[in-house]
Amino acid sequence: MAIEVKVPGVGESVQEGMIESWHKASGDWVQQDDVLLELETDKATVEVVSEGEGKLEILVEAGEVVKVGDLIAKIDTSASKPAGAQSPVPAGNNEEQQSSSNAGQLENGPAVRRILSENAVDTSVISGSGRSGRLTKGDVLGAMQQGAAEAKEPTVKTPQPEPKAQVAPVAKALSGERESTRKPMSMLRRRIAERLLTAQSNAAILTTFNEVDMTEVMDLRKRYKEAFQKRYDIKLGFMGFFLKASVQALEAFPAVNAYIDGTDVVYHNYCDIGVAVSTEKGLMVPIVRDVDKLALADIELEIGRYAQKARENKISLDDLSGGTFTVSNGGVFGSLLSTPILNPPQSAILGMHKTQMRPMVMPDGSIKARPMMYLALSYDHRIVDGKEAVGFLVKIKEAIEDPSRLLLGV
Repeated sequence: MAIEVKVPGVGESVQEGMIESWHKASGDWVQQDDVLLELETDKATVEVVSEGEGKLEILVEAGEVVKVGDLIAKIDTSASKPAGAQSPVPAGNNEEQQSSSNAGQLENGPAVRRILSENAVDTSVISGSGRSGRLTKGDVLGAMQQGAAEAKEPTVKTPQPEPKAQVAPVAKALSGERESTRKPMSMLRRRIAERLLTAQSNAAILTTFNEVDMTEVMDLRKRYKEAFQKRYDIKLGFMGFFLKASVQALEAFPAVNAYIDGTDVVYHNYCDIGVAVSTEKGLMVPIVRDVDKLALADIELEIGRYAQKARENKISLDDLSGGTFTVSNGGVFGSLLSTPILNPPQSAILGMHKTQMRPMVMPDGSIKARPMMYLALSYDHRIVDGKEAVGFLVKIKEAIEDPSRLLLGV
């Protein structure tokens, strides 16, 4: 008897995906619930596990694009179990987990495999804390930190030959060799490209700018960041202030929180704000829901939770669905000014940028150095007029320059 491994359905809007990597090879003996492969869609990466025990036969190789329901592998449950094949590890049996940790290396996730490929790490001395003794990213990083600490202990230094790796790229560049490498776009990158092109083609996008003095909000953060972190176990950032300010601006200018559907305009009486998060695979925009009902601490906790999920490659389809407005912070990468692109079908996106000390003329005529940030609002001119866009940014500016407005709601 054979168990068919098919591409699972991972959401109503997802019809295809790409096999990012196989954790097993053809001919391997697999146990029930073993991770067989990672499937990348335009929304997220999901793990596909074995539904039974047997011999694996891979039918579709890594890198191939497959549709939901396609047959990609088979598990022969009637095959004879090879001698020495690992049996499922009972929960709590630490000795067996440790003894099988090395055998579980083939099941390590992509983050762990990448770290191991880039660093000389002896995995035989690491006890995996993951399922069936699998190594986690934390296990490997912890072992590397321990090794680095041991390396700092006083030792007798001996002359070391100059690394040859630094010379090789230069020699190759001077040799005149020219290379081109072709790689398939990831499903996420394909989806990003498609959505950006759709936004440019189907909306009349304009961008308006303003600048905000960050002095008051920076002073407020400096005074309370330690107490805030102690109470809520999360760092006090600037994004929470901008999301709260966005709520006030969206309530004042509801067209910015709406979208066009055919010949209708759909307005929202709630604020589900997307926060752009950069990952290794591209930009994702998880949604912080009901921001208008959340306290500043709750917003920061949600942002922190999404940042952690992004690092662990665990952002789900539900996390990305919906959203009435988006905030993107290019300043974390050093961007001083940019024109963000809409996230369809939304009608506007706020772009934050790098805070930079600049000379400013104060109301009394004096010149002072102030921490200034440029703000950009890209909007669909079919639904949002220029006057509304300018007023929206002024509302953001007022709230950030006088954070007490966020508390009083004025």
